[in-house]
Amino acid sequence: MGKIVMVSFLVLVLVMCFGVMAMAMNFDHHDEDWGMDPKEEDWGGQQRGGHRHWFLLQRSRLLLRTEAGEMRVIRSVGQRMVHKHINVGFLSMEPNSLFIPQYLDSSVVLFVQTGRANVGLVHRHELGERQLRAGDLYRIPSGSTFYLQNVGEGQRLELILSIDTSEGLRMGTLENFFIGGGNYPKSVLAGFDSEVLTSAFNVSSSELRHVLTRQQQGPIVSLNNSHSSSDLWRKFVSMEEQDRLQELRKLVDLPNEQEQSQTWSWRKLLNSMFGTIENEKRKQNHHEHAQKAYNLYNRKPDFKNNYGSSLSVDESDYSPLQNSGIGVYLVNLQAGSMLAPHVNPTATEYGVVLRGSGHLQIVFPNGTLAMKAKLKPGRVFWVPRYFPFVQVASNNEQLQIFGFTTSSQPNRPQFLAGSSSVLEALRGPELAAAFGVSEGRLNRFVNAQREAVILPYNAERNTKAEGIPMADW
Repeated sequence: MGKIVMVSFLVLVLVMCFGVMAMAMNFDHHDEDWGMDPKEEDWGGQQRGGHRHWFLLQRSRLLLRTEAGEMRVIRSVGQRMVHKHINVGFLSMEPNSLFIPQYLDSSVVLFVQTGRANVGLVHRHELGERQLRAGDLYRIPSGSTFYLQNVGEGQRLELILSIDTSEGLRMGTLENFFIGGGNYPKSVLAGFDSEVLTSAFNVSSSELRHVLTRQQQGPIVSLNNSHSSSDLWRKFVSMEEQDRLQELRKLVDLPNEQEQSQTWSWRKLLNSMFGTIENEKRKQNHHEHAQKAYNLYNRKPDFKNNYGSSLSVDESDYSPLQNSGIGVYLVNLQAGSMLAPHVNPTATEYGVVLRGSGHLQIVFPNGTLAMKAKLKPGRVFWVPRYFPFVQVASNNEQLQIFGFTTSSQPNRPQFLAGSSSVLEALRGPELAAAFGVSEGRLNRFVNAQREAVILPYNAERNTKAEGIPMADW
């Protein structure tokens, strides 16, 4: 009898332990997703506190940091609700700094928020360079070697990135493969046997060690630094553009022993990996290999009235977006105005507040408030495809939002209020019956708002929202 009791007790303990482990595994799974994925029966948000902040992307991962800059990535959530996943990244670089040559396992569309940059991109064994300024869009394909330099005089470079990890090594993560490197970061070349590298580059083992161990400033290096590992980078970027391109050709050929210690650089390794560069051809057409940028600030708005403006950029405006499958938008709301409640029928939307303040409301499919959250500079949010939402500027300052959509096709939002709304198009006995009111009453209701798309927001007329309180992390 005692043995039976003991066995039963052990079985009970094992069951309890197994249950605790299952709960822990379930918790870890949600933590890895950085958010919730609510089931349909949970929609409503009134009882589940997690819904309150689910559409705010607040948890960022520090990907790299040096004295010269840093890069952070905010992962998207809601895998079952998003047909295409992108992460939002932020790259900041101090004046006169360089993001060393590398390639990524994910394609990137970058937006220059502030500052000026020089981007170099290797395309079909040719290096093209392009000057970028505030408002520019630029696409870097996955697997393409590139570098970035902050060329703004005394100004920090701030970039917002759309990162498509669908073809990455690990779902939802970004991997940097550094061509240049040393002790920190390591070059991808460092993983090969020394015999392979000495044969591949036709150099001695001592020269190989010298090249593969000098860099220790990190992925973003300061060109003002007196450290010896900055000398070659500083020498290269200080040249005039044509001279810099000519220098690449000279670095392909192995210098004599007297010059090796001074002229061997990561540029030689880079170009050796990608083949011989025809310098004369590059002098004439290297700009053709530098993908063009697209400036948002030079673009006329798609819509503008007294309350604000909006524009979107798709593949018909900027062809590199076609390969990324990403669209871009910019919304400017005057103080006390709102972008009318609307739905994106073709894409999920990711937004970054550039300046100003206000609030965002998102609605579940069952007609309940999913989230009401304050908007302030730096806040990142996402809105699933089909979910109705609205952005409202505060009464005392403008609100500017930049963002990405998960489709490079034209995004034609359907507005739920205003003179260009779907209610205006549907107005008739059928819609009146759907609301349970007379057609005359419906017409008065629909016609009361004369403005379209961007509307005045009368806060005094609105009653306090019920249900979910304002989210303010």
